[in-house]
Amino acid sequence: MSAHLTAKTPADAPPPGEPNAPGPGLGRLLLDGIRRNTRQYGMLFALGLIVALFAAWTGGDLLLPRNVSNLVLQNSYILILAIGMMIVIISGHIDLSVGSLTAFVGAVSAVLMAEHQVPWPLAVVLVLLLGLAAGAMQGYFIAYLGLPSFIVTLAGMLLFRGLTEIVLEGQTLGPFPGGLQKVANGFLPEAGPTTNYHNLTLLLGLALILFVVQQEVRDRRRQQEYALEVLPRNLFLLKLTALVAAVTAFTLLLASYKGAPVVLLILAALLVGFSYVMRNAVIGRHVYALGGNLPAARLSGVKDKRVTFLVFVNMGMLAALAGLVFAARFNAASPKAGLNFELEAIAAAFIGGASMSGGVGTVLGAIIGGLVLGVLNNGMNLVGVGTDWQQVIKGLVLLAAVGFDVWNKRRVGA
Repeated sequence: MSAHLTAKTPADAPPPGEPNAPGPGLGRLLLDGIRRNTRQYGMLFALGLIVALFAAWTGGDLLLPRNVSNLVLQNSYILILAIGMMIVIISGHIDLSVGSLTAFVGAVSAVLMAEHQVPWPLAVVLVLLLGLAAGAMQGYFIAYLGLPSFIVTLAGMLLFRGLTEIVLEGQTLGPFPGGLQKVANGFLPEAGPTTNYHNLTLLLGLALILFVVQQEVRDRRRQQEYALEVLPRNLFLLKLTALVAAVTAFTLLLASYKGAPVVLLILAALLVGFSYVMRNAVIGRHVYALGGNLPAARLSGVKDKRVTFLVFVNMGMLAALAGLVFAARFNAASPKAGLNFELEAIAAAFIGGASMSGGVGTVLGAIIGGLVLGVLNNGMNLVGVGTDWQQVIKGLVLLAAVGFDVWNKRRVGA
């Protein structure tokens, strides 16, 4: 994963005869932990700093419950794309077509549902299959014909944008069925007794806290079993406390408005599912192996063509899902939909810890990177920063993230 784990050496243990020798203070442990996990925690700290900055700058408006819910809804489709883009970049490739594919899927879904009255659950299945087919087409050219992903997906960007114009005939098409709109814009229903909070959201938040604590404890024990380096106990407890506090605050903010958005549950399922696959499944390890060292991966028996093909099939499916969410949120499909979405997704991946050379990154990092961009956009809108300066600032943030990656590599390699 993004944090490199190394085996303990005898120097890490207390000297013989001093099993309870005192260790360094908490401050020293914290600094050492941050140094060893710079890539893992850097953007998380940056996100917290940006949130605190804009919360103060907007007089607290950024953290109003309604605004937090809007942040989730406004950035849901970019976060979906960022998950797929992170996996593509980890494998050592790039995909420039996702914005156009998002628009194309939205256009086809509008034709199916608004013009031909296809039931929306069936239409969702059909357009997801369309996204899989589009990803498979590009994946075939890249994996089996050996064409560069940059060129193939650049061609795909032009192809899908043109097809969107053809399907929509240059017009905006809608509306979408109410059921699909609720998926993109709706909230979980109320349940239980009347309180000042959304009860179901509170229960989900509690379940998430228990899940996070269980996962962190299990990962720590597993690393200890294999004699891998782990965070010092005090720093680990501090990390757990910070995670629980963050989840609790986020849950209370959502529960004090209308509750958790439905699309947030979709994002949570994608985050948990893809994080598990990338960390524990064989194909996830193969994706990292391809991006880290392709010749060595081939010598180790990794079926690089098959893995690359599946990576782009997955990206096509996620682009289709993002297209459905985007079109349903705005209740219309437009020829101009999806513009620059590929740039936002790529930026989110790199800000979230992906490496230009591949082989490094996490699904959670993609979410963090997307949230950094989302908070920047939302915060700058709240304080009245013009769109021209917003682009400048986001460009500088991306440049700083990539520069940080290069510096961190040189530091580690020194």
